[in-house]
Amino acid sequence: MLDKTKSLIIVISAPSGAGKTTLTKRLLQISSFAYSVSFTTRPPRKNEIEGVDYYFISNEEFQKMVEEGKFVEWARVHGQLYGTSIDLLDNAIETKKDVVLEVDVKGGIEIKKKYPKAVLIFFLPPSWQELEKRLNKRNTETKERIRERIKQAKKEIAYAPSYDYLVVNDDINKALSDILSIVKAERCRLDRLSLKNLSKNKR
Repeated sequence: MLDKTKSLIIVISAPSGAGKTTLTKRLLQISSFAYSVSFTTRPPRKNEIEGVDYYFISNEEFQKMVEEGKFVEWARVHGQLYGTSIDLLDNAIETKKDVVLEVDVKGGIEIKKKYPKAVLIFFLPPSWQELEKRLNKRNTETKERIRERIKQAKKEIAYAPSYDYLVVNDDINKALSDILSIVKAERCRLDRLSLKNLSKNKR
């Protein structure tokens, strides 16, 4: 059985437009974290790469993986299916890699149930006005779709008390600094360290 306390699992959840993808990419650039690539049924966006941003699969393929118990969590978000592979996550843990995941709030809670040492971070924009501005700036959504996303975002905030940390993305550099501070603190937690190994280093 895998020791699920050795790897640091960081789960980042946020409403669409909060900036979690930008934040995660910045974190991966300056750290040793591995990225857990999710599976999705939605079509790739411009510049997204298969196997890097997501594994893009059909609804039929996704449903088959659900039936075979291949996901540690999965959900329908804005009409599309997203899931986290058990095999990919456990492989990272088995090789002692630290992992960062981007999942929706319900998915984050499911991961916490199965990996109790996972660290859940809820990521928010500074205001609803700013969130709407960012969604409009994408220029990929209709006005009606943006209203739906904001309505969904307000529902997602109800899950924030189930998370370990809250980070507000008023400035991406400050938000990244907050995330790195959380990572540093979590790596120093006594329940992540081997007291047996520490005792060997005593003089």
